[in-house]
Amino acid sequence: MVTINAFKGLRPNQEWAEKVASLPYDVYSEAEVRDLVKQQPNSFLTVIRPEMHFSEDTTVSNAELHQKSKVQLESLISSGILSQDTQESIYIYALTLGDHRQVGLVAGVRVQEYDQDIIKKHEQTRPDKEQDRATHIDVVGANTGPVFLTYRRHDDVDTLINQQQSEMPIINFTADDGVQHQIWQVSDPEVIQAIQAGFKEVSALYIADGHHRMAAAGRVQKERQAANPHHTGNEAYNFALGVMFPSAQLNVLDYNRCVKDLNGLSSSDFMAQLKPYFEIEEKATHQDAKPDSAGKFGMYLDDQWYQLQLKDPRQFEPDPVQSLDAARLQTLILDPVLGIDNPRTNQRISFVGGIRGLEELELRCRQDSKVAFALYPTSVEQLMTVADAGKLMPPKSTWFEPKLRSGLLINPID
Repeated sequence: MVTINAFKGLRPNQEWAEKVASLPYDVYSEAEVRDLVKQQPNSFLTVIRPEMHFSEDTTVSNAELHQKSKVQLESLISSGILSQDTQESIYIYALTLGDHRQVGLVAGVRVQEYDQDIIKKHEQTRPDKEQDRATHIDVVGANTGPVFLTYRRHDDVDTLINQQQSEMPIINFTADDGVQHQIWQVSDPEVIQAIQAGFKEVSALYIADGHHRMAAAGRVQKERQAANPHHTGNEAYNFALGVMFPSAQLNVLDYNRCVKDLNGLSSSDFMAQLKPYFEIEEKATHQDAKPDSAGKFGMYLDDQWYQLQLKDPRQFEPDPVQSLDAARLQTLILDPVLGIDNPRTNQRISFVGGIRGLEELELRCRQDSKVAFALYPTSVEQLMTVADAGKLMPPKSTWFEPKLRSGLLINPID
């Protein structure tokens, strides 16, 4: 049973939406942030990446950074670039890229349901990163970044959401990357109540992206509840900003790996260690090597593409984690052969989202890596199965595309 909440969204109007909208805060390098803000000084990056307000050689405390975020958000409001809706609303958010379209609901999601495992996780979070995001939310007084969520199909809910797209959207633009973003506002109390009732029949939400944002909202909720002797459970701080899509609509791309060296092995010795577990076949191009099913891997080594196929793909079944290709690669190659014992912290491995194509793996191997692996995409069903089992997926197992934009809807909690 999922609880959703209407809220008075803080947002740009149509004129400002494209200029304000940005990809999530953790997508960009600092150099990219500085360059983008020079091009668009009203980008929401000025709020979620406040370091760009200080010179690169300046040492700035976390407290100063978060305070700068607050000041910048207030500046966007006072200048009229952002304004808050006067009616409690939920919002419909559609993303279209080529032939792919996904339509979701933007609403408050109760943070206590994260602790109750109604909002399910599949990724381990870092306490230091959680605390940093929590401080950001608390100081700024708003959930500035959405948590990307999914749910198993519910016909009544999906029908209600689809029915709300007959009017003109309040926001409609196509970003530089070709993704069209459309948002509709739903303020009719009867429609809101019907959608809320529909979500009461949804058994769980699954975090697709935004584990740290969700965990941080939970920290803020606990701190504010403890400080509020009149806490009722209905205060704005009890809800994180969620964007919920039916699982069947999501588009998951591959998430690939590059390793800087062969852990002291020659290429021939490295290949020899793979032969007990894989059928190995040379391929002429990256298109030929690209995996077309689970249990197959593309590999680029010494300017040559290979396809690796597991000799026994059932070896790790029925474990929902170990049967993932990201886990199989880690268990059979990355850890025992290449010495990547912890891919979260090991500096010899890097990750490349499938949106960049396998040509990016070739480029990395010409620049700073020795070997690269292309994986078949993890499915949304696999993600949900892992979360239902209360387990965690290997890091960088899923790359969702298209990406949500930050700054289009903000949930004030003060």
